[in-house]
Amino acid sequence: MKLTSTATILDFNPYSIRTEAEATHNIGEGFELADQRKFRYAKASAALTAGYLYLADSPNTNHHDVTAASAASVNDTSVTVTLGATAATANEYAEGYLVASDNSPEGETYVIKSHPAADASATLELTLYHPLITAVTTSSQFCLVHNTYYDVAAGTTQTLQPAGVAFVDVTAADDFGWLQTRGVCAVLADETVAVGAEATIGSSTEGAVETKDADTEPLVAQAIVAGVDGEFRPMFLKIE
Repeated sequence: MKLTSTATILDFNPYSIRTEAEATHNIGEGFELADQRKFRYAKASAALTAGYLYLADSPNTNHHDVTAASAASVNDTSVTVTLGATAATANEYAEGYLVASDNSPEGETYVIKSHPAADASATLELTLYHPLITAVTTSSQFCLVHNTYYDVAAGTTQTLQPAGVAFVDVTAADDFGWLQTRGVCAVLADETVAVGAEATIGSSTEGAVETKDADTEPLVAQAIVAGVDGEFRPMFLKIE
């Protein structure tokens, strides 16, 4: 049974791969080993390859600053919004976030438990884990944010959030497995990376890392040995 809150994981196995029906942890559930290695439970958008870096799903700007379709009272556990010109698939924002962006209750963030599918420009009812602490009006605006570990994919876009490195091969889309986010790990290099150099998302090879040479590039890892283009080299992940 999938957990509905943070809990101590007693059966951690980073080599485990499960289908969506078999998944026993929430997306993003974390585990830390005594040797500093950290892992996060992730849903794949396609097959994953061990040693490849995977990124969070691209944000959908048509689901940002959307307006509440109806008012909601304090202690209500759902909010209904009107989407922009992009449809939403069922539960794509489950374990993600409803962020109040403008007008009361601006500044508040809620975790989304579930929601149905909705067409572009249609209304979408979002069920929340926790009740509202401030009322919602039809002037309230929200941003819908995916969980970082939902539909992770390889890519070269350096503005996306790094999710983690696949610990083992995950065989199919929608399967669940563990991504490593901190500690020693084999990582594919996109270029030569000097010993001790910081690494970021590779800009030319999906799933790889390259030398971080700008403050705007996200920090992924630090090279333990020299990275060789096209090879998997030990790095110390610093995603979290």
